[in-house]
Amino acid sequence: MTHSQSILEIEQLAVSYDAIKAVKGISLHVKQGEIVALIGTNGSGKTSTLHSISGLHKHNQGVIKFEGKDITKLEPHKIVAAGISQVPEGRGVLGDLTVMENMMLGSYVRKDKKNIAQDLQSMFQLFPRLAERKKQLAGTMSGGEQQMLAIARALMARPKLLLLDEPSMGLAPIIVKEIFQAIKTINKDGVSILLVEQNANMALSAADRGYVMETGSIVVEDRAENLRNNDIVKSVYLGIST
Repeated sequence: MTHSQSILEIEQLAVSYDAIKAVKGISLHVKQGEIVALIGTNGSGKTSTLHSISGLHKHNQGVIKFEGKDITKLEPHKIVAAGISQVPEGRGVLGDLTVMENMMLGSYVRKDKKNIAQDLQSMFQLFPRLAERKKQLAGTMSGGEQQMLAIARALMARPKLLLLDEPSMGLAPIIVKEIFQAIKTINKDGVSILLVEQNANMALSAADRGYVMETGSIVVEDRAENLRNNDIVKSVYLGIST
């Protein structure tokens, strides 16, 4: 697929929590239609990066541009309305609401009410299990089903860019495969994706390009297939001895 201009550009982003520098002046971009993987060990600054993009954590320096516009100072709900949805680590579904109610919450920023019903149907096609469980309380579902719901809820805002934080975390391999199949489908439907993932092999199999983050800095950036063959990435992240 040929990717044109960047939909997301981050320049010199730095994020601190009190005295801890979580992200140390990184720059990265996601082109229109790409899946970009951000991999790295725990505590390397991946989630802080996503939280900065979606406005959940204010950063100390740097510029974040979405579709060429500076969104650095925007409130989180305005960032969603602009076209960026985040699926949080740990899924974050509202357990005492039904599947349907959770999904409807995802569409709260939209004005085009008539298309919402149509989008619900698309979500049920993407994740048939949600259709079977639409009246069920989200908290009573399995981890895999909750992950599907979290992704469907984020998509109900009709994002142009989807931020995924650890979608495979704590899930059985067969469910992980299903989730990644869905991620590829979502991308084929025109949504650009920035994917933070501990399962580096899975992430790089799905992605076009990837960045490797270590202690708040980006140490390697390359095409996904090159990263899969990179000796350092193989030994540190893919568990393959070289």
